[in-house]
Amino acid sequence: MSDQSLLTAAALGLLEGLTEFLPVSSTGHLLLAGHFLGFESAGRAFEIVIQLGAVLAILSVYAGKLWRVFSTAHRDPQARRFIIAVAIAFLPAALIGVLAHGFIKNVLFETPMLIAINLIIGGVILLFVDKWVPAPRYDDAMDVPLGTALGIGLFQCLAMIPGVSRSGATIVGALTLGVGKRGAAEFSFFLSMPTMAAAVAYDLWKNRDVLDGAAWAQIGVGFFVAFLAGAFVVKSLLGYVSRHGYALFGWWRIAVGVVALVALLAGF
Repeated sequence: MSDQSLLTAAALGLLEGLTEFLPVSSTGHLLLAGHFLGFESAGRAFEIVIQLGAVLAILSVYAGKLWRVFSTAHRDPQARRFIIAVAIAFLPAALIGVLAHGFIKNVLFETPMLIAINLIIGGVILLFVDKWVPAPRYDDAMDVPLGTALGIGLFQCLAMIPGVSRSGATIVGALTLGVGKRGAAEFSFFLSMPTMAAAVAYDLWKNRDVLDGAAWAQIGVGFFVAFLAGAFVVKSLLGYVSRHGYALFGWWRIAVGVVALVALLAGF
């Protein structure tokens, strides 16, 4: 394994960490970057596993809140309902992820044109929702009702298609269902933990026979860099969206999608 491949893994890890919690599709960015850089991981496990590095960054930022929630759940109805809400939101994507794993990895992950188009469409939707979002009924992620949590979980299923964005789908779903901008982002953060932990565990199991030492080295480098970059984004994102909303990310999606689409049509 060359130093170049590790450098590419580090660059992709940085890209993953910077985009995982933004509604811009980290997987879409990774797959497009990998396509243009000529990077192809064994079983496409790299692109899935390093996402957990970014997600674990939440633990470094929200460790105190997570401890309070779980340590008080036995006597605090709000904490108990929040845990159940996240679990309910997690279930639809977990079910579809298992049933459609082969199609997602072997077909959708290998279609960069679809990813570029989805980035553009998602950007337009995000701009529309950010401007016309209904007045929030729930400002705090802890207050999201169980029925609303299920709706957010169904929106998350759309993120099985690369380019849609897991955080984008859950945030748009939350906004349209009456959750405030900060609460939508925070609920998406917490939902990412069981979702990505399950996705990584299942993907590693499915690819256990094709991952060699070189593949694990790339994953390790990408995982570590994604963790560091993810921690930076989590600390700064909530304050930004509370003040400015999500329009910037909608325009970013459209720009990246258009550039990628033009490059693909040009034969790159």
